[in-house]
Amino acid sequence: MEERPETELISIPATPRVSTPEIQTPSGQRSPRPASKEAKSSTAWTPTSFISPRFLSPIGTPMKRVLINMKGYLEEVGHLTKLNPQDAWLPITESRNGNAHYAAFHNLNAGVGFQALVLPVAFAFLGWSWGILSLTIAYCWQLYTLWILVQLHEAVPGKRYNRYVELAQAAFGERLGVWLALFPTVYLSAGTATALILIGGETMKLFFQIVCGPICSSNPLTTVEWYLVFTSLCIVLSQLPNLNSIAGLSLVGAVTAITYSTMVWVLSVSQQRPPTISYEPLSLPSSAAAFFSVMNALGIVAFAFRGHNLVLEIQATMPSTFKHPAHVPMWRGAKVAYFFIAMCLFPVAIGGYWAYGNLMPSGGILSALYAFHSHDIPRGLLALTFLLVVFNCLSSFQIYSMPVFDSFEAGYTSRTNRPCSIWVRSGFRVFYGFVSFFIGVALPFLSSLAGLLGGLTLPVTFAYPCFMWVLIKRPTKYSFNWYFNWILGWLGIAFSLAFSIGGVWSMVNNGLKLKFFKPN
Repeated sequence: MEERPETELISIPATPRVSTPEIQTPSGQRSPRPASKEAKSSTAWTPTSFISPRFLSPIGTPMKRVLINMKGYLEEVGHLTKLNPQDAWLPITESRNGNAHYAAFHNLNAGVGFQALVLPVAFAFLGWSWGILSLTIAYCWQLYTLWILVQLHEAVPGKRYNRYVELAQAAFGERLGVWLALFPTVYLSAGTATALILIGGETMKLFFQIVCGPICSSNPLTTVEWYLVFTSLCIVLSQLPNLNSIAGLSLVGAVTAITYSTMVWVLSVSQQRPPTISYEPLSLPSSAAAFFSVMNALGIVAFAFRGHNLVLEIQATMPSTFKHPAHVPMWRGAKVAYFFIAMCLFPVAIGGYWAYGNLMPSGGILSALYAFHSHDIPRGLLALTFLLVVFNCLSSFQIYSMPVFDSFEAGYTSRTNRPCSIWVRSGFRVFYGFVSFFIGVALPFLSSLAGLLGGLTLPVTFAYPCFMWVLIKRPTKYSFNWYFNWILGWLGIAFSLAFSIGGVWSMVNNGLKLKFFKPN
């Protein structure tokens, strides 16, 4: 018999990729679904666990090479986690082709916004030293908790925590996790969206007044009508199907946020300061009033670092494999985003306080710029600043509303066991947009309650991640890591209570007056 070459004896045809069943989502994308119950069986076993050095040692070199190549292929394409069929239908997890660039865009869009414009108000109560110190501590603290959330996204083998509430349930238990995390995260998403409608509508009104001048003052739109115009634009943009599809909007939001933040403080610093300016913290009639005002100011600083309720959702849009876990590009993008966030927040806070001191109006640096320098700055430059704020509010509305859209569709799909049609999805988003509009009209002072919002939602950013790390990762008891996270967590809870009380006191003391702008 003719002897065949050795390479022909051991050559095997290339193993084709085994395709997994796919389902078409309402947006036309295809997402993998598990083939059967056996496909999601054990979490301890992995497709490459049997290809170990001990297993390969008795096998000849050619076969060993084949198996090693197979191991590399499986590590490259094999998913670390089990797939949830419902995730293929929901806006946050419908598309998993995100990357570090998308993560940077989303984090920057969520991290810089109207809350940065009121930071100089906090400095007016805290002064130079305590203002800069509190802002620096808050920035470092939230950066640490951001790292915790990124690491905990796949902390348990075979499970991806795609939403903040899911991670809270894993750490605190099913019922307690919902009670602790659902209210602040929904409050952050829905409350921020409502505040964005108020600020976006008011800024559109000011932009129109600056561009038109006295020509269009005969029959102008009312403030509520401008709210409606802004809400309609938000609803149109909200028809984009999933979180990855708004990456372009997040890029626009990130660029406009950096641009208008820089323009606001540069324009303020370049103008002559008011003659009666002072840098002494605002004096109040009683020590109790001074204490609560300081607590409210610290709540404003805490609210400047909102956005942690979206970290897990952003990371859920990325593919994750054994070889390339999702936390690597997520952390890379987050570091870039928070570098630019620092470049926006610190100059706005410091430059705004230097330019206006304790004369800073309660609406923030944008109100101060319009009140003190509306006649000194060219109209075109001032109009461009307000237009950039409008674009940023439109972009931020989309990313903060996405978790609410996801909750609506999760309830629908769990009851009907089928994905939302385009009409159902559009109906949910139109409904949510107009509910936010009506809440904004009924409660027009929401945009001024940065201190109260910061206090109520502070645990999401500063406290809960520390507790989750201890409860899920279980560091050695009484070690430095154990003490450090417990202390940070309880400090966050204590600050949350104090800032919330300060916010309520400030709201009551001011008679629920609208501080950002007054609607007519």
